[in-house]
Amino acid sequence: MNYIGSKHKLSSFLKSSIINTVNSDLSSLVFCDLFAGTGIVGRTFKPLVKQVIANDVERYSYVLNRNYIGNHTSINCEKQIECLNNLVGIEGFIFQNYCEGGNEERLYFSSENGKKIDAIRMQIEKWKTSIEITADEYYFLLASLIESADKVANTASVYGAYLKQLKKTAQKTLLIVPAKFLKTESSHQIFNEDSNDLIKKIKGDILYLDPPYNARQYGSNYHLLNTIAKYDTFLPKGKTGLRDYYKSSYCKKNEVKISFEELIKNANFKHIFLSYNNEGLMSENEVSTILLKYGKYSLKTTNYQRFKADKTENRNHKATETVEYLHILEKHL
Repeated sequence: MNYIGSKHKLSSFLKSSIINTVNSDLSSLVFCDLFAGTGIVGRTFKPLVKQVIANDVERYSYVLNRNYIGNHTSINCEKQIECLNNLVGIEGFIFQNYCEGGNEERLYFSSENGKKIDAIRMQIEKWKTSIEITADEYYFLLASLIESADKVANTASVYGAYLKQLKKTAQKTLLIVPAKFLKTESSHQIFNEDSNDLIKKIKGDILYLDPPYNARQYGSNYHLLNTIAKYDTFLPKGKTGLRDYYKSSYCKKNEVKISFEELIKNANFKHIFLSYNNEGLMSENEVSTILLKYGKYSLKTTNYQRFKADKTENRNHKATETVEYLHILEKHL
């Protein structure tokens, strides 16, 4: 997925920096990705550590991480995938509220794909309710739907708005592609909680933090993925069909420092790594001042091209280069 703040391009930098800093055999350690998003960093460390703890407050993120991190033994859902891809579309909640030809004429998906999403989502829930699939299989299929639907969405990569006409990728027919995960011997923990609440209940060895940098709320930018994940009934608001969404204190200039220090104070982890950048609500100095109160502090940086929503179908635009900070704390416990 094209995802705001995705660490896909930075995964090798993060992996080498964390391994070199911890300087021990990771196979006996617990690694926590507290603001997991699509789970890229947790997936990177999943085969290296004893256990991954992955958390995100957004429901679509929980579904993705429940599959990619939580699932660790073999799953065979080929028949279910084939069945889902052959379903006849239904004019359900997604079609009526977010599609071409629906009641509201919001152009997030083509008419055909909106109906397919409804039919597929209903079938997955039916299998779960009738206990025809396990919990692991449920999240595997649901993650597969979310990622596959995202590939045919008629947006500029985020769901804050839809495009006025269907772009080429949105005209393609939705095809469920299996969201394959890495198998491991050990099990993992997945949460769907506020990070500042969860940090008081967990402990481990390596804590990786990738909170929102700025005022962009993920709940509004990815509201439709939450709606597919939850598949609940509500009254969509405004032109873009927003649902009520969680508002993070890490996206608020007057709250972010208080929440961040509270998180660090309550963290029961020896090694803490914070990804942030030079465009964040907290300055480099503000972050370092807080971390220095709690242990030995150091900093690594790297330049990279940040995510930029594709507002047209011309993908030859010049990406914006930014500086990624990796703040490192060896905490005094």
